[in-house]
Amino acid sequence: MASNVKITSRGIQKILKNYNEKLAVAEYIWNGFDAKANTIHINYSANELGHLETLTITDNGYGIDLSKLSLKFNPFYESEKTVEISSPKHTSIMHGKNGVGRLTFFTFAHNARWTTTYQEKEELVSGSIQINIEGLNNFQPTTFEKPVQNQTGTAVSFFNITISKQELENSIIPFLICEFCWFLELNKAKNYSIIINGEPLDFTQNILDFQDDIEILYEPSNTTFRVKYIQWKESLHKEFSKYYFLNGSEIEVYKDYTTLNKKGDEFFHSVYISSDFFNDFDFNSNEEEIQSKLFGKAKSSPEYKYLIKEVNKFLREKRKPFLRIYASRLVEKYEQDGILPAYENEWEEKYKKPQLEETIIGLYEAQPKLFTALNIDQKKTFVRLLDLLLDSNERENLLKIIDEVVELESEEREDLAKLFKTTKLNSIIETIKLIEDRYKTFYLLKDLVFNPDLKANEVDHLQKLIESHYWIFGEQYHLVTAAEPKFEEALRRFLYHLTKKDTSTEIYHPHKLKEMDIFACRQNILVNRIENIVVELKHPQISLGQEQYTQVHKYLQVITSQPEFNASNMFWEFYLVGRKFDTSGYIEDLIETNKNHGIPHLILSKDNGRVKVYAKKWSEIFADFEIKHKFLNDKLKLERDQLTNELNSAKEVVEAAQENTAVQPAEINLPNETK
Repeated sequence: MASNVKITSRGIQKILKNYNEKLAVAEYIWNGFDAKANTIHINYSANELGHLETLTITDNGYGIDLSKLSLKFNPFYESEKTVEISSPKHTSIMHGKNGVGRLTFFTFAHNARWTTTYQEKEELVSGSIQINIEGLNNFQPTTFEKPVQNQTGTAVSFFNITISKQELENSIIPFLICEFCWFLELNKAKNYSIIINGEPLDFTQNILDFQDDIEILYEPSNTTFRVKYIQWKESLHKEFSKYYFLNGSEIEVYKDYTTLNKKGDEFFHSVYISSDFFNDFDFNSNEEEIQSKLFGKAKSSPEYKYLIKEVNKFLREKRKPFLRIYASRLVEKYEQDGILPAYENEWEEKYKKPQLEETIIGLYEAQPKLFTALNIDQKKTFVRLLDLLLDSNERENLLKIIDEVVELESEEREDLAKLFKTTKLNSIIETIKLIEDRYKTFYLLKDLVFNPDLKANEVDHLQKLIESHYWIFGEQYHLVTAAEPKFEEALRRFLYHLTKKDTSTEIYHPHKLKEMDIFACRQNILVNRIENIVVELKHPQISLGQEQYTQVHKYLQVITSQPEFNASNMFWEFYLVGRKFDTSGYIEDLIETNKNHGIPHLILSKDNGRVKVYAKKWSEIFADFEIKHKFLNDKLKLERDQLTNELNSAKEVVEAAQENTAVQPAEINLPNETK
């Protein structure tokens, strides 16, 4: 007969609103395992259009006692509290709760029919239950005259199914792999299995790492623990990462979270520990209670403490390379998303950026939780604060701040302390090396210009050295061309650097065949400007005058006549560089004329300062370098004799300048071009 309960069908769906079709199918499988089944069969068929026509889940459990059906459902029906989906904390034996999972079919079908066989006293009894989506509060049990099979078990069939074959195979079955992989592995000795259309559910595809030959021996009592470790590719849903303790008969007696569970990373793992030691083990008693039990064992025992210590050590070692890879990907993602700061110059890009990246990686390895659940703005704020602290004397305080925000374990605290000390030392060493190498280049260039015995010339020596050390004219530039024939080739490389598209453009200008010594550009993200420099280097014996200025002015005319070079955010600086000015006073007059701009060495300013031309003596360039680096030079006490060896030719000087960390990237390569 029909039995009505105290809540509407719509109310039941509201209570079970946390379930979707994947969770619902999983719940029917859990119902089978909760009923002591060791094998679950899922059989389905679809029509030509891919719509599911049949879906049945069968188990060999103890069945559903129809005489107790009202006791099973009524307590649930009397509550309007939403059912929370969870996994048992310390045991895997009973997963379901009050049979509520049996009503979740409304997420993927309109009707469900259970055919069940159960033991009643000495006899097998069979019957059925039918429920439809419009009447989830109305269940109709029917008892058959005789059993339909010779063993207990339940088959639930679904009708008017709303999911497709594609959804089942591409979404639900992969979900079942993650839901049950740990459980099937736990009960491997009992031959637990899920069979789908005759094929066992293959959960090995979710295994990233596997090791089952681990033995831990506690020598004082000669106690052996056999350990199996699995790292999973995907999350285990509500199960998380746990230890499973099995006795000598391979039966689970307890489970608990590992120390690396929910650390904010994706290190999903299960650890199965079996030993006769757990045959008589009380996981729930405290130390005082267990002392009153003559033969009892508990978590306070030295064997257990040693075991957990060794397993934790093993897990940390397994986790390190995984976190390093994951953290490196995180840094790449941060760069793509614009979370890393934009550095103002090449030095910062070369030294501060790697230091920050290594700190992010190190922090993630020690405590991934710091980087989880942050939106874009929070990520940017956190990363920029890290960058500021690393650049100050407060980096040691960073450890204290982190320790207050998230509770660090002693090992994590030690790892972070080492990280901050190491990054600081590495940064100091790298900075000193860069400064030393820049000073080496400074002295080498000075020799080329002022030592006539070296017989240096413009193209083979001065230009060769400068094209590897164009930081002399500004940080963070990219070399577009060095003595390239034709402006058209320079424009082609320039456009490729900015757009990553190789575009050939013809220039119509009488001076288009002129050659620039150095052409470099940089994209200043902070002010949305593309800044370009053109450098014309003159032989040490040539004095700068009208003829040399005219040469630079021709470059300027070609560039300002070409639209691709003249966007409103493109700025140009031309440098005419030589040992001295000629006696005509031409260059001095230009400098005097442009004094009102307040910019040293300026000889021309056009288009509201978007285009500028400078004339500089080598002595002025060297003086600028010494002014900028004097403080560091005094602090580091760099000696000229220690920085350079005696060199006898201009060629040797140029070669020596190529062998240090101050060397900058070669000119921009076009696609399919080798240098």
